[in-house]
Amino acid sequence: MDISVQGSGEAVVIALHGIQGTSASWRPVAQVLEQSATFHMPNLRGRGGALRGRVSADYSLLAFAEDAAAAIRVVLQPGKRYVLAGWSMGVSVALQLLQHSSVAAPERLILLSGTSCISEVRWFAEEGEALQREIQAREQRLGLKQAADVEAVAMTWQALRNTDQRGLLAGIAIPTLVIHGSEDQDCPPSHGRSLAQGIANAQLLELQGIGHSVLSEATVQVAQAIEKFLSPISKAGAAV
Repeated sequence: MDISVQGSGEAVVIALHGIQGTSASWRPVAQVLEQSATFHMPNLRGRGGALRGRVSADYSLLAFAEDAAAAIRVVLQPGKRYVLAGWSMGVSVALQLLQHSSVAAPERLILLSGTSCISEVRWFAEEGEALQREIQAREQRLGLKQAADVEAVAMTWQALRNTDQRGLLAGIAIPTLVIHGSEDQDCPPSHGRSLAQGIANAQLLELQGIGHSVLSEATVQVAQAIEKFLSPISKAGAAV
């Protein structure tokens, strides 16, 4: 497994990246929160040093959820509670992971800049070489310093572009924080609102003037919101 670790705080956060991101996407927020949380940031398949798929079917949400479940089994001691966080595609992976029977459910859920219906966002519209150019342009627009390679992203998009997970939301009872930018062009803010409305125990923070890259555009605001959301965990740990 290719897993980066940041921080030494009581709350354990498994943080999942987006379709073009890597574990590095979460590092700015993890650095701000390193005293109150320990972030474990796996590279999912096709990213960083993780295993690579050969065809688009290797990049299904089920496959990514298997990667995330494997990471949880590697980093967590038996019985240890954790928080599951996802940004962009990582939200979709997190929703899939909640259906996974081989790992315990998280204590809390954090969903950033995501959607429960990828088929309605259309991050890319082209095929072939045109799709590769779209991927490169989006990488630059989002300001990704460490991005997944174009081939892995293209196959991932082909696997996920018709995904609809809206039916899963009603079954989630975990306390959930949804953070979304008001100027998000990739997952318009209506998608964040739908997530918060569909999950019974969810709260929504809509960041005004912020786009899709909330982890880098609004690092301090996101970190403060997460710290507040995790405070019951930190206080419980301090009391032990």
